[in-house]
Amino acid sequence: MARAQQSPIPTMQELILRRTRQGFVGRNAERAAFRANFDLPVEDERRRFLFHVHGNAGIGKTFLVRELEQIARERGALTAYVDDGVGSVPEAMAVIADRFAREGRRFKELERLLAAHRERRYEAEPAAVALPEGEGDAGAPGGAAEPSAASMAAARATLVALGLVPVVGPFAGAVDPAQLARQGDRLRGAGTGFRARGQDDAQLLLAPELVLTPVLLEELARAATEVPWLVLLFDTYERTGAFLDPWLHALVTGDRYGPIPGNVVLVTAGQRPCDAARWGGLTDFVLDLPLQPFTEVESRGLLATKGVLAEPVVGEVLRLTGGLPVLVSTLAEARPADLDDLADAGDPSATAVERFLKWEQDPVRRAAALTCALPRWLDADVFRAAVTSGPDAAGGPDTAGGPDTAGGPDTAGGPDTAGGPDMAGGSGEDAEGLLSWLRALPFVTDRGDRVVYHDVVRTPMVRLQRMRSPRVWSERHRRLAETFAGWRTETEAGLEEGELWAGERWRELRLAETYHRLCAGERGALAGALRDVVDACGEGVVVARRWAEALAQAGRDAGDEGAGGWGGDLLAALERGGVHDALGVLLLRAGFDARREAFARALRGRALHRDGAYERAVAEYDRAVDLDPRLATAWQGRAVARARTGDYAAAVADLDRADALAPDDATTLVLRGDYHRLLGDPDAAVADLDRAVALDPVRRSTWASRGAARHAQGRLDEALADLDRALELDGEYAWALVRRARVRRSRGEHERQLTDLHHAVALVPDTPWVLCERGDALRVAGRDEEALADYDRAIERDPLYASAYASRGVSRLKLGRHAEALTDLDAAVALLPRYAWALRHRAALHLELGDAARALADAEQALALRPGDPLVADVHDRATEAAAHPDRT
Repeated sequence: MARAQQSPIPTMQELILRRTRQGFVGRNAERAAFRANFDLPVEDERRRFLFHVHGNAGIGKTFLVRELEQIARERGALTAYVDDGVGSVPEAMAVIADRFAREGRRFKELERLLAAHRERRYEAEPAAVALPEGEGDAGAPGGAAEPSAASMAAARATLVALGLVPVVGPFAGAVDPAQLARQGDRLRGAGTGFRARGQDDAQLLLAPELVLTPVLLEELARAATEVPWLVLLFDTYERTGAFLDPWLHALVTGDRYGPIPGNVVLVTAGQRPCDAARWGGLTDFVLDLPLQPFTEVESRGLLATKGVLAEPVVGEVLRLTGGLPVLVSTLAEARPADLDDLADAGDPSATAVERFLKWEQDPVRRAAALTCALPRWLDADVFRAAVTSGPDAAGGPDTAGGPDTAGGPDTAGGPDTAGGPDMAGGSGEDAEGLLSWLRALPFVTDRGDRVVYHDVVRTPMVRLQRMRSPRVWSERHRRLAETFAGWRTETEAGLEEGELWAGERWRELRLAETYHRLCAGERGALAGALRDVVDACGEGVVVARRWAEALAQAGRDAGDEGAGGWGGDLLAALERGGVHDALGVLLLRAGFDARREAFARALRGRALHRDGAYERAVAEYDRAVDLDPRLATAWQGRAVARARTGDYAAAVADLDRADALAPDDATTLVLRGDYHRLLGDPDAAVADLDRAVALDPVRRSTWASRGAARHAQGRLDEALADLDRALELDGEYAWALVRRARVRRSRGEHERQLTDLHHAVALVPDTPWVLCERGDALRVAGRDEEALADYDRAIERDPLYASAYASRGVSRLKLGRHAEALTDLDAAVALLPRYAWALRHRAALHLELGDAARALADAEQALALRPGDPLVADVHDRATEAAAHPDRT
């Protein structure tokens, strides 16, 4: 006889969830509205695409969101829950991908790009900062170095004068303000750190949502064909809405990233209502769910499910809690039997906590619930550290509320209930069982890998312990700080000092250690925390914000105005101007020593550089190297900033100093090799790049840069071999594909050249310089109509791209469209007045139009710029002849 198949054993989290759902009462209208939405066809005008839950802390938003998620699952929906564990849009997408993967639906392409984003974020390859992706060889058709920040400002003014703005002149409607705004972003992105990469890689670093979101939408579209509904839930929106809200709005409106499937439902939950300025035009698609405290009926219903029925007790619970769900739940779980259990201590939230500790008769559980409020988050390891944090960990009469509030000495928990090595002895539970009990408490949120206390309950718990025994409070925090410091030290094994901050786990432990040292009131803790904020700024706004939030929270929890003030000021600065402003606040007031100030100024220089303020960046780097002449990263950073202003010779000098201070740094060598090539010294470039290849043979940019330098030397076979190697390391390396196409052009392999360029365009279809490269190849091949399509797309994406205008002008000239050709060449020269290639072709066009004087003016200017160019000399001779003998024209 076959054995009956056993049902799978439910997980602990599933059991906790079932128990929580069984006790869920109230919010009937909200649940009914959400449930009814699934009964409507996708096309029904009554359907809502976004549900926004909002209300004060403790009002029950998270409980409701989790309930809505379960309702969605019951309707066959694929769901993903995101909370304030994320600090950016990419992190939110990573959580969504992870949640769906757990349901058996992998978003493989999104996962690949997210991994690439993390790689780009931490990869030591700032060389891309040095050069725009479209930098061209001196003799390349249409090739032109990108203008500096100063010339770009002038170009904007010229653009207006030419009429290249909406409803003005011959280009009316060709360029809109949004395109110009995107171009400004592109210019900033060109200085972000990925020389030898495609435009998409620069975006993947600084604006990753532009690259990742379309892929997410494609993945959602595929999943939407397999399940009836997709539901994305975003909790704690008061903390994440700053970066998620504009992104979600763009998803819904579809004006930036593409269409989103109609069977996607979004749920957001935070303390504030929807932003009316942003969502006001979508009121027919958004359902606002404002939460109020429980009604008396709802509160009574919750109490009844826990057996609390005595009318005097119920009435007192209603009075103490004001219907705040988290407190009603806490008191209901304690099952008070009479009014003596509800003696008012003044503060309802503190009263609820103390009453809960009193009703839990097990002294170990009571001590654990109180003590575990001290860490900002708990996993199994942190839990053990918290409950074994010293001989007084249980709190004793002074921390548990004393005889009058905690049940007297016999129930308050003396020294032996601290939870030392035999912490489970009093309860008969092991540590795992005690943690499972803690996870199921009504004011604890289980996030899978960790749990956190609700702020409404944690805050009075923390305050209670600090006020009743400051010495015990400080000692516990000190011991927790040492515990986190020990774990942090373990993660440092085998890592260089410069690699530590790149590790998320190391940062998490360091931040926890810092918080507890601040709460312990250790001497120098605040100064150390501020030094750490500098390093955090080096990792970007998301990491810096987490440090500032920890400072602010330590200030609140410990009553430390210094830490709290710094946290608030840094959060305001980050909101106002990112890490640039935060570093400015630190430099102004923190009182760093010379070395730390130099490092902070170098980071500020990098932030300015990324914002396109190259000359201001150089000034910050100047101060950094004055303060600490041995700071190699400052010399390297100043070199990159100087290169962006076109001063490659000064950049090489700075890199010489960086190389002397930190020999055999592959990044320094790649940068210097590139700058030598641009200065017309390919031999020096190859010497540096040979060293870089030897140091880092698996780094794609070293091979690609050496391939470009060998091409400049005329060593075509070796250049091709290097670029082949770069593409073996990364077959989707668009910059290397374009460089290899240039080598193939020099070898006369025009079909292979176009094959590489087609591949590059397929990889980065909206990257202007790649489109222009293919357009040039098509133009040289006599396929001008096809070339025009590429030039049009390039200009649409980058309205200030001089090379695209010049190349389009030449194709139009070849097709006999002289007026349009002249307009394009005028635009190119206006954007780059020293653009010899455009001047030469405009001179030739003027000759065809019979304007010898203008032809000669252009030819003379081109000849001054390129005195040895035979093509320029030829057009100059013809223009001179035409001007001297107009009758022969």
